[in-house]
Amino acid sequence: MSEHTTTIPDTMTAVEITQPGGPEVLQPTTRPVPKPQPHEVLIRVVAAGVNGPDIMQRKGQYAPPPGASDIPGLEVSGIVAAVGADVKSFKVGDHVAALIPGGGYAEYCVAHETNALPLPPGLSLIEAAALPETFMTVWLNMFERGQFKAGDIILIHGGASGIGTTATMLAKAFGAAKIITTVGSEAHHEASLKLGADTAVLYKEADFVEVTKEVTDGHGADIILDIVAGDYVARNYDAAAMNGRIVQIGVIGGAAKELNLFPMLSKRLTHIGSTLRSRSPEEKAALIKALTENVWPLLEKGSVKPQVCKTFPFEKAGEAHQMMDDSKHIGKVVLIMDEEAHR
Repeated sequence: MSEHTTTIPDTMTAVEITQPGGPEVLQPTTRPVPKPQPHEVLIRVVAAGVNGPDIMQRKGQYAPPPGASDIPGLEVSGIVAAVGADVKSFKVGDHVAALIPGGGYAEYCVAHETNALPLPPGLSLIEAAALPETFMTVWLNMFERGQFKAGDIILIHGGASGIGTTATMLAKAFGAAKIITTVGSEAHHEASLKLGADTAVLYKEADFVEVTKEVTDGHGADIILDIVAGDYVARNYDAAAMNGRIVQIGVIGGAAKELNLFPMLSKRLTHIGSTLRSRSPEEKAALIKALTENVWPLLEKGSVKPQVCKTFPFEKAGEAHQMMDDSKHIGKVVLIMDEEAHR
């Protein structure tokens, strides 16, 4: 560890997954405080965002990449407590947000210095904890992979989720011709419209394929962001416009079954997918650079802002996961480790 440190304990409290299962398998534990490698910073965690991959990992469906901590948590905000010997970008005491491959549900975590970033002006540490994973996932999938451009019609599934609210705000900010979302309740419907959606489809009451065709005069969606999969895959093909792009971000609805690929051929569709967690620090650094250049000005102006639905103390991580399982959240659920530091 570098000489540039504050007083750091040998052990810390973390939340571990005791076995695959429901929210009750998240339990507090004691772990050694990680030591930063030459290009890493040690962060005293103030808050951590809760994300879909955390839920999948808890269920035993998404193992951490090789070398990553088994503790869940892919995005944090906090205060730099120590820096590795070769770190040039940060110093002890800096307030940062960071994207990490695991280990966020803990009092301390390490991050590669290129995957940590200073807080955008005007954002609190709580809001900053809801930023890295979600905004980078949307930028990667919607803009880089999906090639979103001004004038596109976009269909966003899970419109009230962290991904959905972020995608809606960015689609509006970057000139979407029409934004269509799918939502699960009247509260989600209202929230999605407020964030900028032109149409929010209550998927339990209406067919999003029919509504998409209706509100686009038969054109369909130029780009579709899907966290669901399952039977949505075939329906996305039906809802897509000619030459449409479908970006698979999640698979919470399970595998696609009995999928007819002919519409993909006849419409010349592109269906792609990706994950962020397993990408290298260098790839993530490039994404952070793109976000800093393109999205930070919007954050600074306040035209785009992380949507924090509710916060939970770390020891109630199970309750936070239950809220995610129940799909009752609008925006992001955030865990707070250090109640005093964010005030």
